[in-house]
Amino acid sequence: MILIDTSVWIDYFRGADTRLVSHVQGLLEEDQVALAVPVRIELLGGCSLKVLPRLRRVLDALPVLIPTDTTWELMERWVEKATAKGKRFGVADLLIAAIAAQRGLPLWSLDRDFVRMEKIGFVRVYAPS
Repeated sequence: MILIDTSVWIDYFRGADTRLVSHVQGLLEEDQVALAVPVRIELLGGCSLKVLPRLRRVLDALPVLIPTDTTWELMERWVEKATAKGKRFGVADLLIAAIAAQRGLPLWSLDRDFVRMEKIGFVRVYAPS
């Protein structure tokens, strides 16, 4: 199972990168995709009212992962560790990464902040082959 971030979903729905589209489609067909609730909200919040019902139906087919009290506690520890290393991350990215890490899932994103998080041991980044 792989948690896919908003940036990958946006490229998938735009369809310009055929390799990315094919890879996401393969993961979807194999039921290997999880959706963090903040990613769901980012996607729904970024689409037009016309597209919203269709996108909601598509996303409803995926398992949605929600944060727990432990997720928030993990994020708080991460903030302290990141600050000690001179690093800063946005709340949404920390939340998405913590949801993935807490469940032992790799995170596929085009956002370089997750690579920086991986370097300090917060999350495992998925790199499609």
